[in-house]
Amino acid sequence: MNYYFITGTSKGIGKAIAEELLQDENNFVIGVCRNSTIQHKNYRHQPLDFSDIPAVEHNLHKVFVPYRDAQKLVLINNAGVLGDIGYVGEGMPNERFEFVFDINVIVPAMLMNSFLYVYRPLQVPKVIVNVSSGAGRYPIDGWASYCASKAAIDMLSQTIQQEQNVRASGVRVFSLSPGVVDTAMQEHIRESDAQKFSNVQRFIDYKEQGELASPEEVGRKIVWFLDNTDDFDDVLVSVRDMEV
Repeated sequence: MNYYFITGTSKGIGKAIAEELLQDENNFVIGVCRNSTIQHKNYRHQPLDFSDIPAVEHNLHKVFVPYRDAQKLVLINNAGVLGDIGYVGEGMPNERFEFVFDINVIVPAMLMNSFLYVYRPLQVPKVIVNVSSGAGRYPIDGWASYCASKAAIDMLSQTIQQEQNVRASGVRVFSLSPGVVDTAMQEHIRESDAQKFSNVQRFIDYKEQGELASPEEVGRKIVWFLDNTDDFDDVLVSVRDMEV
């Protein structure tokens, strides 16, 4: 059995990835999120609120339980938040930075740390995919905390891959940008005040001109990627570069 640990499976890209994987009876998905929206014999829901760091810490053992029949182990850190849109120094509450970094960086780091530690004794292929964003590589006004958190995930992924290379563990780590996808986050972006985000019209145009990819389309590409990770050498990858 192939075991996939996926955060944020209640909706959007996370749900699409899980449902695509579950079409293969050899796959078992552990969905880590607050709400369960998937019913399948090969799906286990592990409730967790990523904004509550102590609760995450105390419940990680429930996520990464022994799977001694595992043929492959995959962790997909998909859950993420955009946070408040607005300029730094113009009324942004300080605690909102903590909220974004907790969910986008701290929890994924904790999950990766636990995943690698718990399953280190199992001599099977292991893959970590962190869903990042082009925003982690290019500054976008009004998105300071989001851009910085995704840049952190990119560097965290690269560093962990370097460590795994030193250990010759065979573990593969990727930071994957899914492109512009038609999710609830995009709705939030389109409702932004142009005074707090100068590029809001561009994102409105994406929707009106049908340029947003569906979560299902992106989910299929990511599952294809998971089946073909040996063809990719770089840690930083983009769904847009994948010809499926």
